[in-house]
Amino acid sequence: MQIKLNRLAAATLAVALTAGAFSAMAKDVMVGGAPMSPTKDIIDNAVNSKDHTTLVAAVKAAGLVDTLKGPGPFTVFAPTNKAFAALPAGTVDTLLKPESKAALTGVLTYHVVSGKLDAAELMKEIKAGNGSAELKTVAGGMLVAKAKGSKITLTDEKGGTATVTIPNVYQSNGVIHVVDKVLLPK
Repeated sequence: MQIKLNRLAAATLAVALTAGAFSAMAKDVMVGGAPMSPTKDIIDNAVNSKDHTTLVAAVKAAGLVDTLKGPGPFTVFAPTNKAFAALPAGTVDTLLKPESKAALTGVLTYHVVSGKLDAAELMKEIKAGNGSAELKTVAGGMLVAKAKGSKITLTDEKGGTATVTIPNVYQSNGVIHVVDKVLLPK
C-alpha cells in the first residue's frame, strides 16, 4: 500500500511540475514594455514594443512585413531604437529613403538567420565550434556568435559587436533575440 501511495505521489508531483513548466513557458516575455506572445508572429509582436519602433519602420520601408509574418522559422537579432540611434547621424534617414530600399533590405536581412535558434542552441553551437559559431544570415553574410559569460555576443563582418540583451523571445514563426547594436554586412 505504501509503495502505491509513493508512486501516486510521485506521479502527481510529475504532473504538477510538468504543468508548472508549461505555464512558465507560456508566460509572455516583456520587450519594450509590451508582452511578447509566443502565439503571435514576429511582426505582430514587434509592433507592440516601444523599443523597436525604428526596426518596425525599417521593416515596413523594406517591404519585409509579409516575409516576417510567414511560416519561417526565423531567428531575428532585433536592434533597439538606441542601437539605431548610435549609428552615424543621418544613416537611418538615408536608409529609410525609397532609393535606399536595397541597402536597407540588406542590413535588415543581415539580422535574420533561417531556423529557430534559441540561446541554448546558440550556446551549443558555440561550444561545438570551440568558442565561436558562424551563422549564415538570410542576406548571405556571416555573423560570429560567442559566449561572454552567460551572454551571447555577435560580431558582424565589419568587426562591430552586439550583445544579446533579451534572449529567447519565442514567436509562432521563430525566436527573437534583442541586441544592443545594429549589425552591418560588408
